Amino acid sequence: MNFSLSDEQKQFHELALKFANNEMIPKAQELDERGEFPKEIINKAWELGLLNTCIPVEYGGAGFSNLDSVIISECLAYGCMGINTSMMANDLALLPIVIAGTDEQKKKFLTPFTEAPKIASFCLTEPNYGSDAAGIKTTFKEDGDHWVINGDKMWITNAGYADLFVVYGTIDTTLKHKGISCIVMDAKSAGIEVGKKEDKMGHRASDTRAIRFNNVKVPKENLLGTPGGGWIIAMKTLDHSRPLVASSAVGGSWRALECVKKYAKERFQFGKPIGAHQAVGTMIADIAMKTEASRLLTYKAAAMADQGIKNTEIASYAKAFAADSCMENTTNAVQIYGGYGYSKEYPVEKLMRDAKLIQIYEGTSQIQRLVISREVLK
Repeated sequence: MNFSLSDEQKQFHELALKFANNEMIPKAQELDERGEFPKEIINKAWELGLLNTCIPVEYGGAGFSNLDSVIISECLAYGCMGINTSMMANDLALLPIVIAGTDEQKKKFLTPFTEAPKIASFCLTEPNYGSDAAGIKTTFKEDGDHWVINGDKMWITNAGYADLFVVYGTIDTTLKHKGISCIVMDAKSAGIEVGKKEDKMGHRASDTRAIRFNNVKVPKENLLGTPGGGWIIAMKTLDHSRPLVASSAVGGSWRALECVKKYAKERFQFGKPIGAHQAVGTMIADIAMKTEASRLLTYKAAAMADQGIKNTEIASYAKAFAADSCMENTTNAVQIYGGYGYSKEYPVEKLMRDAKLIQIYEGTSQIQRLVISREVLK
């Protein structure tokens, strides 16, 4: 058992953290206020090899492991959880191709992302089906050499800027999860209608929209796996992506910790720094403990996936604990800052707003607990 990073991991940890400090933090507040998509920052991240971390070497990627990916994501989330969501969404969308694609599909769909800074979207959630993904109503109907796609998707990250959509639908709604299928399509295909940008509380630099598919024809060879095999692909994807999402919460908690450490030394009350008062000191201790515990769970879940060990239970531990801890940690950071914490002139109010979404997307904290209880009681 070894808790140390390798020399290579230390190098890209340093690179990603430097990028977060120099490129993301100086612009995050402005992008958040304007709700502006961080295309320039994403392009720079791509140039440094910090984007699309899931792509294997044989298709032009860097060959990062799951653990490598969460280390990078943690650092980028330290810079801004919202901007990191836009970057992380690419991996979420490309992972099903990595997991279930044929060699030909991987060459066709993954390689272009290593040749230019492209954007992808993972399209699963629908207006009436979020946590109950097996109930989705988007339909795939056979038509000669094509599948015809009809239906609506909701809360799709990067939808307004995507070059590629990975879409989940059903070949038969009566089959529930056994009918779920997964297909890859050009985001500019005829019949795709992208909705207005959602005006969100947090992650405002991340682009989130609804999508409508109106008789969209997609070649049959774009289907990942087999008809009805999409549910297994989605579950395998989540085992890999939940540690990645958890790492974003770790990054947010880490940033909150660094903010309160600095502020608690500079702010004086009753003749001494506020950090010297036990009431504040114990709050900072809690933030530090929960940040480190979140990090260890997240790293373990990612390392298990790298070793081919089923990590469903631990991945849900990591996602729920890290997300809930990030919400608590950032809320406490606002409290430590007092009135200043409630002002947009200071970074912690944004951290608190951004933290909330991680408890909701990619499986709510409540759904994670259902997964955990199911695994524990097997």
